Amino acid sequence: MSTRSLPGRDGILDAAARRFLEHGYAETSVRDIAAEVGVKAASIYYHFESKDELLATILDEGIDRITATVQEALTGAGERGAGARLRLAIGAHLAALFEHGPYTAAHVGVFPSAPEAVRAAGLPARDAYESIWSRLLSEAAAEGVLHGGGDLGVVRLALLGAMNATLQWFDPDGPRSLDDVAATITACFLDAR
Repeated sequence: MSTRSLPGRDGILDAAARRFLEHGYAETSVRDIAAEVGVKAASIYYHFESKDELLATILDEGIDRITATVQEALTGAGERGAGARLRLAIGAHLAALFEHGPYTAAHVGVFPSAPEAVRAAGLPARDAYESIWSRLLSEAAAEGVLHGGGDLGVVRLALLGAMNATLQWFDPDGPRSLDDVAATITACFLDAR
């Protein structure tokens, strides 16, 4: 008999987040997750009613972590101008993508292919997060520090897309630091002031 402790709910979530991120939701079975954590598939169902519930929990955790990281940065910004606040939010978003591992990355990468019911349940939190960016960009435009102008909805999507794409190409052990990447992305959207 093995004395190895069985993973709890958090261990299952960690393994599932990694599997969904690396292999996709449709290509990952509950048995795959169970095998990764060394339990039988039925053990997963002790903690989660379904694979959809497991994914929804991971996506919720991902958006909660990234939202909290950005809100914490903005709270620390105090009365700084809109440009400085946007800079801090960009740095915080990027940090959250890489510091919270597969949860935030899974939210970005797996959400679009999640089952419709899971996406629908997650939309309010996602919309609330995007409204933070809408407000920041509106403030930057009002202060005249946002490049160009135009449709702020498109600017928001372009900014989020640029930041989220770093999951595909940024190497934390590579020649660029995350701060360098944040500064470059910021320079694409803000006038230098």
